[in-house]
Amino acid sequence: MGVLYLGSLLLGIGCMLLLDHRFRLFFWRDATAAATVTAVGVVFLLAWDLAGIGLGIFLRGEGTIATGLLIAPELPIEEPVFLFFLVLCTMVLYTGARRILGRIPARQREKERENA
Repeated sequence: MGVLYLGSLLLGIGCMLLLDHRFRLFFWRDATAAATVTAVGVVFLLAWDLAGIGLGIFLRGEGTIATGLLIAPELPIEEPVFLFFLVLCTMVLYTGARRILGRIPARQREKERENA
């Protein structure tokens, strides 16, 4: 049971990458840019987490579904994996939404703005 959360995160990452591959949204559109955005996002969020841990705001809860392995005090091994999933999911959703909205003709968007 101790790897359920980590396994779920890895499964979610796999599903997001399959979706990304199918529609060429993020990594399969421009791997270099996607890797840069992902790295910057994960590093920023990890720094945010470490600042919160240092201030005593973020604490690791005990759970039976987590591995219990720590990479730093109060920072479980699952956290960077979760942050990677969070950035990946956000960027796939963002690029997918841009693609969908880009298909709406400009005239239709103008009419929607006028009616709002």
